[in-house]
Amino acid sequence: MSKWEATGVGSHPGEDHLEAIRVVFGEVPGLPYLPELPARGVGADMVGRTAALLVDLPVEVQPSGWRLSDRPGRDHQRAVDHLRRDIDGLEELGNDYSGPLKLQVCGPWTLAATIELKYGDKMLSDPGAVRDLTASLAQGVADHCAEVRRRLPGVTEIVLQLDEPGLPGVLAGSVPTASGFGRLAAVEEWQVEASMRLFEAPVVHCCAPGVPYDLLRRAGVRGISVDGALVRRKDDDALGEAFQAGLVLFLGAVPGRDMRLPDPAVVARPAVQLWRRLGFEAERLAAQVVLTPACGLAGASPAYARAALAACGKAAQVLRDDPANGMQG
Repeated sequence: MSKWEATGVGSHPGEDHLEAIRVVFGEVPGLPYLPELPARGVGADMVGRTAALLVDLPVEVQPSGWRLSDRPGRDHQRAVDHLRRDIDGLEELGNDYSGPLKLQVCGPWTLAATIELKYGDKMLSDPGAVRDLTASLAQGVADHCAEVRRRLPGVTEIVLQLDEPGLPGVLAGSVPTASGFGRLAAVEEWQVEASMRLFEAPVVHCCAPGVPYDLLRRAGVRGISVDGALVRRKDDDALGEAFQAGLVLFLGAVPGRDMRLPDPAVVARPAVQLWRRLGFEAERLAAQVVLTPACGLAGASPAYARAALAACGKAAQVLRDDPANGMQG
């Protein structure tokens, strides 16, 4: 069970990393996170940012996207510099912070479905390359978490989020080859389960249809982050088993792009409706559901990004302060 109430998915608009960090600590103080600003360009995107963490697997940008390279070059260094600058800003603004902190990285399967081999198809096409990638990422992420802990000694725990929007396609065998004329073979579930166990109790974020709830529960993840608009009644049994196992659901409750935000009770309603369908005790709702935007906020305005996080926090208070009344509404 968690004591978290609300947080963000990861990405923010603009290029001012210090302002984004201020917004995060101000609006979701219960579970702040290191924001990502992809608008800064090469190396600030989800894949490039995570590739900067890989151990002994340098990458570069080609017209087709990210690709393994023989040695670290300019593109790799840009990604490293962006991340280093962000951690410096986190240390500067969060030096007095005490509590949990969330870090987001691209998960191994979305990375493998995106990064290309030096002279060939995507890494996903080569099982040996996927094993190397996963091991490299696990080591790089462990080093990353350790550095953040050193920089912010008040952090009580690191909540690691693996972004896996490509996972349903990997499992379904729908990932296109580099040429685009074919599809890569589906990956077996046991391989995904084994890869998740290399990371310390991650939260897996997947904002695509077809989230593999049962697989992730079996893999021992601590939480699953989804777009609330994509949760269907057919998912109820799998979600019920996940909750019974103690998993936390990070439920995307407000859109990631500008709109008029409704009252907190309306934002909280999808969580209440889901909990009512599953038949769990009202008191458990706030302990096992964390409210977030539906996906990253990179496509929103800065003002909306702040307002969206604030709306999630206010809606989470509705679930916390009066769960029984919310369940009846």
